[in-house]
Amino acid sequence: MTMLEPGSKAPNLSGVTADGTPLKLSSLRGKWVVVYFYPKDNTPACMSEARDFRDLQSQFESRNTVIIGVSRDTARMHTNFATKQKLTFALVADTDETWCNAFDVIHEKVLYGRKYLGIVRSTFLIDPVGRIHQRWSPVKVPGHAMQVLESIPPA
Repeated sequence: MTMLEPGSKAPNLSGVTADGTPLKLSSLRGKWVVVYFYPKDNTPACMSEARDFRDLQSQFESRNTVIIGVSRDTARMHTNFATKQKLTFALVADTDETWCNAFDVIHEKVLYGRKYLGIVRSTFLIDPVGRIHQRWSPVKVPGHAMQVLESIPPA
């Protein structure tokens, strides 16, 4: 698996959002797209990251940008998470890891000495023609959403 770097063509993926709406990355051409991968709904850093993107959503929209959050949680878990955190952007339930594998974000991690495969918190900014404009991995949550916003040219 090759890592997607700036200039690479973004994968042409489809998924289903938490509310059951089909989503195709290719249908978002003409817009900037933020695809951020996070390990797990309802965990402290993931809640903080989601709220940061939520709080800046109108500024992203003013720059013709769509935000998509992706984790391996189920659509039902995403629905509960979105409701609890008042999220209004799409969350893709990547239970079969199609998106995670296409963006190469699942890697070996270590927690309390135990090794496991998990999502490395990563964000990809896709330009309006469908190419990776910028990639952040691994992501440190504080200030990250603003950093992504500032990487998008004003509309």
